[in-house]
Amino acid sequence: MKQVRFHGRGGQGAVTAADVLAVAVFKDGKYSQAFPAFGVERRGAPVQAFARISDKFVRDRSQIYEPDYVVVLDPTLIEIAGVTEGLSKQGKLVINSEKEHAVDGFDTYFVDATQIAIDNLGVPIVNTAMLGAFAGATKEVTFESLKEALMERFGGRLGPKNCKAAEIAYKEVKKF
Repeated sequence: MKQVRFHGRGGQGAVTAADVLAVAVFKDGKYSQAFPAFGVERRGAPVQAFARISDKFVRDRSQIYEPDYVVVLDPTLIEIAGVTEGLSKQGKLVINSEKEHAVDGFDTYFVDATQIAIDNLGVPIVNTAMLGAFAGATKEVTFESLKEALMERFGGRLGPKNCKAAEIAYKEVKKF
């Protein structure tokens, strides 16, 4: 089983990202689970969401303390939210950052999801671009399944825009 922890701020779509990832993984024929960590979150406050990916039915319903992957929607959280806590040295960190952003001791990937979101969606909601970056960096989900899940979630006018943002990030994600 692979475990993913998303770190973002309220309004950036971390919870939606975990949900869409779980649907995309299911479309790839795997089992999945997604859930948020709720508290007194509000727009702009740090939030977490989680996803599990497995070849077997997922029974564990606990919070993820030792993720295989960490997706950081807001790079300012790196210093304040303990994003690498529990991440194994074999794990991967996927960060929304306009510049190369290494985190010592971890396999780090980065993409400027904020600019991609602004260019394609008109707003700095980075979740779908970060899903594309996650798919490109980890290969845990196919881009075709991710695209299908995005179209189901956003449909109509927003579906193609979110798919385009994800596709650009998928192609542009770089390893530090």
